Amino acid sequence: MKLNEIRDNDGARKSRRRIGRGIGSGRGKTSGRGVKGQKARTGVSINGFEGGQMPIHRRVPKRGFNNPTIQHYAEVTPGRLQQAVDAGRLDAGKTVDFAALTAAGLIKNMHDGVRLIGGGEIKAKLTLTVTGATKTAKAAVEAAGGKVTVLIPPKAERPPRHTRGRRVGAKNGKTKAGAAQAATPAQA
Repeated sequence: MKLNEIRDNDGARKSRRRIGRGIGSGRGKTSGRGVKGQKARTGVSINGFEGGQMPIHRRVPKRGFNNPTIQHYAEVTPGRLQQAVDAGRLDAGKTVDFAALTAAGLIKNMHDGVRLIGGGEIKAKLTLTVTGATKTAKAAVEAAGGKVTVLIPPKAERPPRHTRGRRVGAKNGKTKAGAAQAATPAQA
C-alpha cells in the first residue's frame, strides 16, 4: 500500500441528497414535501401537536423538579485516602488538595468541590483541604493525627438561603427588624 492508494472504504462517505433539481431526480419541484399545506412551508411549528388529541407531554404525569441551586461534590473517603497513601500515589507530608487528589486518581472532575465523607479507616497523618466534610470523616482524620481544612463554612455559620444577598421584608426602605424597633416604645 502506498500513500496515493489510501482511500475510504466503500460507503464510508455518502453524498448528500440534492433536492429541487428537476423531475428526473425524483426529488424535484416540491422537493419531497408534497403539495401545499403547513408542512410544505418553512417555519412549521407543530412539534408536539397531535391533531387535537392531548399531546404526550401533557398526558404523562409530572413529578419533582430540577433544583437550580443544588451542589454536586466529588466524594472521597478516609479509606480511599489510606489506599492512595499505601500505593504511593499520595504524599502524606504535603497538603492534600484538589490537585493532589486528581493527580492520585481519586477524583476525575471536581464539580462544585470535594467532600470528605465517612467510610474506611485511615492511619496516615494527612493535612486535607476540602470543600466540605462530615463529622465522622473529620473525626477519623483528626484521630489519626491529621488536620481537615473546610473551605465552605458549615450550615450553622451561614445565613439562611432566603436571606443571602438581600434584605428580608424590605418595603419602602424599611426592614422587619426596623419596623419591630419602631413599634416598641423606647424605654427610658
